[in-house]
Formats: sequence, C-alpha cells, structure tokens
Amino acid sequence: MTTIEQVPEIDESKLMEFVFNAVGEVGATLNTALVVMGDKLGLYRAMAGAGPLAPGELAERTGTAERYVREWLNAQAAGGFVSYDPDTGRYTLPPEQAVALTDPDSPAYLPGFFQIALGSVLDSPLITAAARTGAGFGWGEHGPDVLDGCERFFRPGYNANLTTAWLPALDGVVAKLERGARVSDVGCGHGSSTILMAQAYPNSTFIGTDYHDGSIQTARSRAREAGVDDRVQFETTPAAAYAGDGYDLVTMFDCLHDMGDPVGAARHVHGTLKPDGAWMIVEPNAADRVEGNLNPVGRAYYAFSTLLCTPASLSQDVGLALGAQAGEARIRDVVTAAGFTRFRRAAETPFNLVFEARP
Repeated sequence: MTTIEQVPEIDESKLMEFVFNAVGEVGATLNTALVVMGDKLGLYRAMAGAGPLAPGELAERTGTAERYVREWLNAQAAGGFVSYDPDTGRYTLPPEQAVALTDPDSPAYLPGFFQIALGSVLDSPLITAAARTGAGFGWGEHGPDVLDGCERFFRPGYNANLTTAWLPALDGVVAKLERGARVSDVGCGHGSSTILMAQAYPNSTFIGTDYHDGSIQTARSRAREAGVDDRVQFETTPAAAYAGDGYDLVTMFDCLHDMGDPVGAARHVHGTLKPDGAWMIVEPNAADRVEGNLNPVGRAYYAFSTLLCTPASLSQDVGLALGAQAGEARIRDVVTAAGFTRFRRAAETPFNLVFEARP
C-alpha cells in the first residue's frame, strides 16, 4: 500500500524574503573579495581623509584603471562602505569606515578579517573534498591569504588588549614579567603575540613555537624587524613537545581548539610550568550551547571552524576537533583532564575569552 506524502504549504512571502536575504548573502560574499582588492590596491588608504573623489581621481592616486575603480566604487557604495553624491558623481570614505579599513593600530581594523575569509573561501573546494571522507587539512596547506589574514585579523585585538587588559587580569603575572620571567608562547603563528609581550616586558625572555615552519620563519623575520630577537626565540615544534621547563607563563592565543590533541598539549604545559606558574588561554568568544552562539560573531566563527579549525585538528594525531566555538565548559574539561586544579575566566572581549589555569 502506497502512502502519499503531504507537501507542506509554501508561504510565498517567506520564500521571497529568504530569496532576497540570499541575494544579500551573495553580495556580501563577493564584497569580501572587493574589500581585499581595495586593501591590496590601496584604494581605501587613498580615500581616507581625501574628501569626495571622482573615479578617475582615485584611479590616478592609486595607479589603477579608472574603469575597474568605477565599478568597485559603485559596489562599495551599494554596500554602505563608501558614500555617493549623485549630484557630483563623487565618492567619500566616511571617517568611521576609514578607521576600520585603513588604521592597522585600531582594534576595529578589518582588512585581515576579510582576507582570511577570502582565503577560506578560495580553499573551500579542498575542504569540501575532505568532508566527504573525514580527512583533515593542515594549517600549512592553506594559501597565503589564510596565513597572512589570520595574523592581520588577530593582531589588532592583541595590540588593544594583551598588555593593557589580559595579562593584568592574571594573578601576579605582570609583576613577574616586569621583574624578568620566562615565557613560552605556544602556537605563536607569525609571532605577533610573542613580539608584543617582548616589547612590553624587556626584562623577560620569550620562546615562541608553532608546528608550521613557514610561520616560524616569518616570526623570526618579524622579531628582527622589531629589534627583540635578542630576547625572543622561535622554534618549529608541536604544542605537546616544545622544549624547556620552569616557565613562569605559558600562553596560547586562539590555537588550543585547532590542535589535534589539546589534552596532550595541556599535559605538556602542566609539566613545563613552575609550581606557581600560570597558563593563559585565549579562545574565541563562545557560549557552551549552540543556541548561545547563533549570532553574527558565532556565525563567522562556525564558518571559520568548518573551513579552517576543524580540518586542521583532524589533520593531526588524535583529531579531537574541539571547533572554534568550543565554549568555556569544553576548555575547562581539557584543562582539568591535564591535571590543572584551578581554572577561571579572567577577561573577555566580544571576540575572545581569556582563561587562567594554574597547576
């Protein structure tokens, strides 16, 4: 006997609302590439503080082709990134957008966010293939827009918060750093966090480690440029095998959830800290339950987790794949499983949670 499935009635107004929302999604996706284009061509920087400009004037200032610039400006105006005066045919970059798009020292600086997003999209066919089998995809396998964009995305937040809020939120750590402490920065990437700490605390010594050798090579170059290479050492090594012990402070910035074996890494931290040492863990801001992350920040981080973080963890031994939105409870489980007896949330921003763990 056959059964006839009842076809749900379609609300045409809801359907069209979704369709137009989808049009906005496509526009936003394409604009990611246009923002990176504007950043790399210097279009935003040429507009910052320049007042209203015609497409030809902007093209002349940047050494670019006017016809491309005109279309780019129209797309930026349609998205609210620049303003357009129909009476004069000129375009203006508002001061607020200028800060977000041209000032690398501002905590609101966004080009790196767009760059890592673009790199993630460009690599998405490879992640789609991996998803069919459950295979991983290592961090170092991604293109330069992911690797460079990651540093450019996180560095403004570190600049704004690391030495002014996050480290002071840890019990007694700043006093140790000022006197002279030994610090291991694990999963340091291009070394921006390590170098920031070295610049702020000249009496301390720092060892930055990462399992991706290309990132370590960049970090060494950045340390030389910053003039701190006499107190900063960078080594290519996995998180669960970095050298040394007797550290006053171990730090991990936005990387614990990317590790294949975060519990193993945490046990290694426990074994390398002084008895009165501290472990600072900076992770993406996330609630413990899915419904608490269904917001714009959570949406972006779940997307990055799908395309970057989860594949990276699955490419490593164990492959626990915590995901970028692991949340405080799962991080606590990792920390306590490694033998730490004290764990607390020390600070937070809209994008990050900062935890302190003690042996």
